[in-house]
Amino acid sequence: MIRKSIIIWMLWCVAITAAAQVTGEEALKALQEWKAGTTVTLEAVNAYGPERCFAAEEIPDGVWARMQGKTYTENPYIKRCDLRHIRVLHWDYDELPHIGEMICNKKIANELVEIFKELYEARYPIQRMVLPDEYDADDERQMRANNSSCFCYRTIAGSKTLSKHATGMAVDLNTLYNPYVRRRANGTLFVQPANAKKYCNRLATFPYKITKKDLAYQLFTKHGFRWGGSWPKYKDYQHFDK
Repeated sequence: MIRKSIIIWMLWCVAITAAAQVTGEEALKALQEWKAGTTVTLEAVNAYGPERCFAAEEIPDGVWARMQGKTYTENPYIKRCDLRHIRVLHWDYDELPHIGEMICNKKIANELVEIFKELYEARYPIQRMVLPDEYDADDERQMRANNSSCFCYRTIAGSKTLSKHATGMAVDLNTLYNPYVRRRANGTLFVQPANAKKYCNRLATFPYKITKKDLAYQLFTKHGFRWGGSWPKYKDYQHFDK
């Protein structure tokens, strides 16, 4: 029954993506303008140049403007010059390339480009990779959309402590299916995103699940990242940080 549900879900994803996919000149233009969240074609990627699709760069003015008052606010800890904009492609279960982008700390920018290039070459499924600013930097909203991201100047959920995301040193991957889970003092579970409770059962079979046998886990930990799924007091299955 579980396997049948996954197959039905995958077919639904393919149908939705096919309807939204751009083709021909539109796909090439999306790559030239780097419209993250767009599904393109291999023909367009080859025409644009696959090697140009994986890069770390200083944050373009247009991207920086989008971040203001959302993922970025003036602070004494992190500045524009400390951050980088990375451009990558990623696959999903629709078997098509998708345009992705992240803001991260310059210290890990080249590593992330390398990791996501290896994930792309292995056709590892990542559903969505756009800046959290598309969700007004609302972490709950972007996680419900299964968005993968890095930088956001914010505190750890339920605390006043700055998150590793505030310095661009943490990546959250396929966030809906790999939730943050913490047991409260009264014994109940705090789950984020709130609609991800069924994915707290890590023995169940479902798409996008990160485990220690997973390629993403292997690549991130190879590069010295910690995985939140290994933490003893709470679990953050989507989270990798340095």
